[in-house]
Amino acid sequence: MAAVPVYPWRLAPDGLATRRQLRACGLRPGGQDVAAQLERPRRRRGPLVAYLYRIEQAQPVRPMTPARWAALAKANAARRTCPQCHNDAGYVIPAALGMCVPCAYPDDEERAA
Repeated sequence: MAAVPVYPWRLAPDGLATRRQLRACGLRPGGQDVAAQLERPRRRRGPLVAYLYRIEQAQPVRPMTPARWAALAKANAARRTCPQCHNDAGYVIPAALGMCVPCAYPDDEERAA
């Protein structure tokens, strides 16, 4: 990839957009290379970088098929299922615990009763 132009934050030329801006318009980069980048300075760390893509080369977002909806529902159900008690917790299991809260802290239920 050749050197890309770098623009200060909020000073990008027309015709370029970030991934989020493309998505808000119902578009996706569609395999094109990064056209430019924005840099937002920060005080104690390196600058924040946002990559820009050409709007005219962007493609429409692919529609969700029934199979993709089913796969997404299955993945979300797996994130809610406790590996310890195998129940649907009703929320996404925290990665730090690795199991639902009642399984992670069984003594708290005894004290509450």
